[in-house]
Amino acid sequence: MSAEEVAASVESGMTIGIGGWGSRRKPMALVHALLRTPADDLTIISYGGPDVGMLCAARKVRRVVAPFVTLDSIPLEPHFRRARQAGEVEFVEYDEGMFMFGLLAGAHRLPFLPTRAGLGSDVLRVNPGLRTVRSPYEDGEELVAVPALTMDVALVHLNRADSRGNAQYLGPDPYFDDLYAKAAGRCYVSCERVVDTADLLKEGPVQSLLISRSMVAGVVEAPGGAGFTSCEPDYGRDEARQRRYAETPWEEFHEQG
Repeated sequence: MSAEEVAASVESGMTIGIGGWGSRRKPMALVHALLRTPADDLTIISYGGPDVGMLCAARKVRRVVAPFVTLDSIPLEPHFRRARQAGEVEFVEYDEGMFMFGLLAGAHRLPFLPTRAGLGSDVLRVNPGLRTVRSPYEDGEELVAVPALTMDVALVHLNRADSRGNAQYLGPDPYFDDLYAKAAGRCYVSCERVVDTADLLKEGPVQSLLISRSMVAGVVEAPGGAGFTSCEPDYGRDEARQRRYAETPWEEFHEQG
């Protein structure tokens, strides 16, 4: 598929999960294509980075569900920060561990999963929709019941994929992209290069085959498709481009799309 075909399948009001982490291996080619569509009123589920900031700057977002929104080397994503401080987007905040359990619940088609993450913290205060449950076993321990994070569409970027949708990461971290794929109604994978299925094991070990074709609705070959975020080992973060992005007035960004 093309990035434009993927973006055209997104409708207003949908919940979109975006893989990667902060300013690392974000599916930016797909995000840029989404910016050029009329889709808005979106809910974005993400370990947030410039994907969230750009969509907020373009006023396509109604709600963000995230543990953070950062550019890594720039601690706070400035366009998300402006939108949030102006009250333009709702924000449902989890901590990183709770967010992972929400993805796990969605991936396994469970309504929630219990965890100790978040107990004793202000997350429960700022997110009053969260509930606790007691263990049905002898200890009766109180746990946070993290609701499933489900989504209509997931967008992820991997290093390699075949045309059938088997996708591979070659960097240091999978960033939970497989959970997004499993928790979504449909998942689209962009990659640095499409290769023959037999060649995937020439690129990395079998453990690096993160996403199965059974989870994938479409594949987009997008060299440099994570830029300016990093996509190790193919390339690192382009810090100069990231700084220019962070310094762009949001009004100009909104006008240019």
